[in-house]
Amino acid sequence: MARTIDTGDGRAALAAVTAAEAAGGKPPRTDLATAVRYLLQLLVEKAPGTSVEMRVPPFGAVQVVEGPRHTRGTPPNVVETDPATWIALATGDLAWADAATAGRLRASGTRADLSPLLPLRP
Repeated sequence: MARTIDTGDGRAALAAVTAAEAAGGKPPRTDLATAVRYLLQLLVEKAPGTSVEMRVPPFGAVQVVEGPRHTRGTPPNVVETDPATWIALATGDLAWADAATAGRLRASGTRADLSPLLPLRP
């Protein structure tokens, strides 16, 4: 993650995304990107490490969870999901198992189940 998201900016963006979705609209891309990056930042703070790569294209990817570090190629433990699913998982609006069953996330590797870390408390 290239830069740190200010807590106030992250919370404001998350609130804007939530409000837009509640109104049946599409959130502005900048708010969506900031909210995703802010929640990824909270995940890094909660579970620092390098053994799992959490990807939310096109907005960000971070490495989390203590354990073996990968240095080249595709890491052995990867989670990937879309921005809306990531926000729902991180805020507790969607359970990990439900997202996995619905095919809204892809998780591979023995450490890729991040459900014990969610939801995050922004």
